[in-house]
Amino acid sequence: MEYKQIIPCIYLSNGLAVKNLHDRSKVSEDPVGLASDFENHGADSIIIFDFSVNDAGHEKNLEIIKAINHTVDIPLIGAGNVKRAEDIKKLLYAGCEIAALNFSKAENIELAKEVSKRFGREKIAASVADTSELDAGENEIKNYIGLVLLINEDQLEATDRWFKTHCSDNSNPMSVDLIPLLEKESLHEAAAVLRSHAIAGIAGGVLDVSAPGFMDFKRQCKGLGIPVNTFESKIAWEELVKNSDDMIPVITQDYKSNEVLMLAYMNKEAFEKTLATGKMTYWSRSRNELWVKGDTSGHYQFVKSLTADCDKDTILAKVLQIGAACHTGARSCFFNEMIKREFSDSNPLKVFESEYATIVDRRDHPKEGSYTNYLFDKGIDKILKKVGEECTEIIVAAKNPDPEELKYELADWLYHAMVLMVEKGVTWEDVTKEIVNR
Repeated sequence: MEYKQIIPCIYLSNGLAVKNLHDRSKVSEDPVGLASDFENHGADSIIIFDFSVNDAGHEKNLEIIKAINHTVDIPLIGAGNVKRAEDIKKLLYAGCEIAALNFSKAENIELAKEVSKRFGREKIAASVADTSELDAGENEIKNYIGLVLLINEDQLEATDRWFKTHCSDNSNPMSVDLIPLLEKESLHEAAAVLRSHAIAGIAGGVLDVSAPGFMDFKRQCKGLGIPVNTFESKIAWEELVKNSDDMIPVITQDYKSNEVLMLAYMNKEAFEKTLATGKMTYWSRSRNELWVKGDTSGHYQFVKSLTADCDKDTILAKVLQIGAACHTGARSCFFNEMIKREFSDSNPLKVFESEYATIVDRRDHPKEGSYTNYLFDKGIDKILKKVGEECTEIIVAAKNPDPEELKYELADWLYHAMVLMVEKGVTWEDVTKEIVNR
């Protein structure tokens, strides 16, 4: 572990998000927005606990997890009432990078080997309440588990000692991260917990102080010599080439679409505040003051990366843009077309998203005579039949020395595959995230 993780939790019960582990009367009606807030303000992962007691509640929670997965770009850890291989599969398929077995029951400990071999050790965690559960599952933890979540902070000292003892077992040393859920401690006490070599991070209600406080807490930890994941520039301000006003221009770009949003300027103070907060901060030349983008409009820009150009006299900022970048209300400041030659500006990487959106529109707004609507009307069996037929035609076309036929059949198959994806609620983002995680 290169740095200590700061991991807030979202607790789900029958499709609702409760604010913390102990007071379930505090309900958040927007768990997706809560998760987005956590990511934007510096969370390293999010643990999502499923406390539902029936299958209907589990299914509602899985839908929330899927929605969160589509919204945030940080790892999700699924935990709670996880006791079957099927529960692990559903959590991983919903978008969790890690799923935690509840080790309070012996049968779950026995399940660890099976799911670890099936999904990979790095995908499987264990949630424990005390050292007796660690003792009972010691072999499984050493061989089949990548992460342990301690859900009872009263057992923190004992668990910390257990890990330190077993980490020193040279015959089979532990290569497992330990993350306790802290509900009672203050942030000051939480920072002390992070000093332990055995502790890989902290989670739980101690972080309920509000998401915007994460970066402040991380800076405090950094000051105490605790390695946490903050924005540290590899290039110092002094190394950048400034203009005559001791400023540097910043081109701001959407981190996913690469759309150019705006151009503004930074001085040293704005640069340092951007690194400290994770929110794009500029120097307003017209007002002659520091300008945190979004403080007035709510249209914040959360930093994903900062890159200097070859001469180090311009910064390219890739951001998550909330709302509009332009003061006019436009998404981008660049909309006044001056000249344009005819050219094809289709982005091959965006073609699939565009086609997918068209298929969704056909499903939601049927059009008479539409082949897409014909497939949806006939149902899943017809769609699967067409996908299978197109696969066969790809194989036949591939035996032909002329690649033109293969291109045609591949395009045909991809269209039908997208109809299947829409029918089953799978997006291109789901698919690409799965590819990236492999």
